Amino acid sequence: MSERTFRRVTLALPGFDDGYLSNVTSLDNPRGLLQEFRYADADLRALELADATLSSGRVSGLGAEHVRMEEVRVESVEFMGCDLGAVQWSDSKLSRTVFRDCKLLGAALSGLVLDNVLFQGCKLDFATFAKVRAAGPVVFSKCTLTDATFTGCDLTRVVLDETVLRRTEFEHGSYREFDLRGNDLSEIRGASNLAKVIIDRGQEAELARALVAELEAVFGDDLDDPIPGRPARAGEAGRPLGR
Repeated sequence: MSERTFRRVTLALPGFDDGYLSNVTSLDNPRGLLQEFRYADADLRALELADATLSSGRVSGLGAEHVRMEEVRVESVEFMGCDLGAVQWSDSKLSRTVFRDCKLLGAALSGLVLDNVLFQGCKLDFATFAKVRAAGPVVFSKCTLTDATFTGCDLTRVVLDETVLRRTEFEHGSYREFDLRGNDLSEIRGASNLAKVIIDRGQEAELARALVAELEAVFGDDLDDPIPGRPARAGEAGRPLGR
């Protein structure tokens, strides 16, 4: 087992000897348990796993058009350079797991429990996280979450590190000590839901900008000119009546 520290969080990550890994041609094992394995460079039309356990292994260069995972337990596994597309992954637990340089564009992740999970250099644009719970350290480092949505999630103590949050939406959920330092917050959505998060002092203006956009507030100086075709009224944005 190896460790990596991001700010206040230390992750316990896979640390196995490659010499003990056996090459496999499928992640689907009739016994429902796949251990000490290496699965590489597969190009699949579809990948479906249900009620299975992946333990102590590495998955690299996997590409699949359609991926569906249900009740899949993942322990001490590295996913490297994989394109899982709009994966549908539900009701599963991932522990000591790394996703490095992976694409999960449009992924639907629901009912997942994450414990010591690192997403590094991953593209998670348009992904939906529904009722995902951080049961232990979770870090997104140098990822993109453009147009991603978090709803009903518990992101307590999760760390976002140098991650793109363009139009990322945070709906109702738990965000206590959710560490947003080092990220541009000016385009996030759902800023009013982010109670008790951790930010830098320099991010106050970014968070305020996001909140103003969310509230659809209007600046007074934008109202200086009356609406075309309507006469000015008394007290209307500095336009005295009669002028």
